[in-house]
Amino acid sequence: MAKLEVTLSGSLDEWVRRIEEGILQGSVSASLEDGSDFISPDGQTRCCVRVFERFSWAGSNRVSLNVTLFQNEPGVILCSAISSGGSQAKFFKINTIGEENFLDCMWKIVGT
Repeated sequence: MAKLEVTLSGSLDEWVRRIEEGILQGSVSASLEDGSDFISPDGQTRCCVRVFERFSWAGSNRVSLNVTLFQNEPGVILCSAISSGGSQAKFFKINTIGEENFLDCMWKIVGT
């Protein structure tokens, strides 16, 4: 498992769009599996979750990338991205290259 946590600035809707497009265009086998959007009754707090998958040539399996964007003040967005599923072992993790490569796509999008 590989993880990225970063604070972004700007529009939450724009970041969701950039991340979706960037992940899907970053790999031929990438897909958006599902997503959820939550907004508080007063409209101040928002949370967007996206789950992506793609085929990992390094591990000959599929890996997932879960992205959560959280905003409770204008222009400040907390982003957490966690990739998983790239190991081939049954009881311990080996060959996590696919997970790390999928997370690298997120690093390129958020620019940090």
